[in-house]
Amino acid sequence: MFHSDDVFARAADAASLAASLPQIAMEARRLAASISLGLHGRGRAGPGESFWQYRALRTGETQTRIDWRKSARHTNTLYVRDHEWEAARSFHIFIDRSQSMYYSSGKHSQKIDHALIMGLAVADLLMRSGERVGLIGQSPPSASRQIIDRLAEALLHPIDQDKALPQVRPLPKQAHLILIGDFLTEPDAIETTLNEFDRDDISITLLRILDPAEIHFPFSGETELLSVESALALDIGDAAGFAAEARTKLQAHDQALHQIAHNHRAFFVTHRTDEAMTQNLLALMTHFGQRQDAGARRAHG
Repeated sequence: MFHSDDVFARAADAASLAASLPQIAMEARRLAASISLGLHGRGRAGPGESFWQYRALRTGETQTRIDWRKSARHTNTLYVRDHEWEAARSFHIFIDRSQSMYYSSGKHSQKIDHALIMGLAVADLLMRSGERVGLIGQSPPSASRQIIDRLAEALLHPIDQDKALPQVRPLPKQAHLILIGDFLTEPDAIETTLNEFDRDDISITLLRILDPAEIHFPFSGETELLSVESALALDIGDAAGFAAEARTKLQAHDQALHQIAHNHRAFFVTHRTDEAMTQNLLALMTHFGQRQDAGARRAHG
């Protein structure tokens, strides 16, 4: 049963998101451009750029695709080269837009801003590398050069808007699942969701976005904690006395998330809203590139 305040809060969050998306899209483009230059300067190929494998020419394909050098070694077969991005690799992103993502402490940006900027920037960088990217349940994977605009428009629709985790949907073979959020929900719920998505051929990445206060619990004095996802309030008295217990619970939650990531062979990155986004975004793209390199070695082996 919804509390009336919850309905108004969700409507306000949706309006806030719609108003901020143009600026967020611009920030995502800027961030993606800076990361792209960094990857290029390192001399690393991005996902989907360099790996290729031979296969037989299919009926109806143009002869311009034939690799004549490879074909000359075989009497009855004409061969073409496939880049890995032609092998239907797809990335499926979910961005948590529940009310806890609108939290910020002090002068820091809201978690939702970092989640959206980094999610859209990842999509743009993957698109530049020839990959197909979409939002789970909202936008099918695409290699459109307008990928940021496409995904930003899809985010305006209320599908899964108040969900901390995505609704489980079938994913194609060799899919890459990217979940972005604060993961402050119960670990059992996260485990259940990943269990339903997980297959041997699916790669999972978890990008956790946290406010510094959610890590250090820096409060003191008489404090009342307000739930951002319900109408509940908890008067904890002197926050300093509550802090040790809060930190212990946060550490236990953190350990549970790391164990879940290990169970599902997931790449797990934690980003704080008082940090620059560049370093963690670069870590994500480096990871995707390494997975591509590993796939190439397996294919050639």
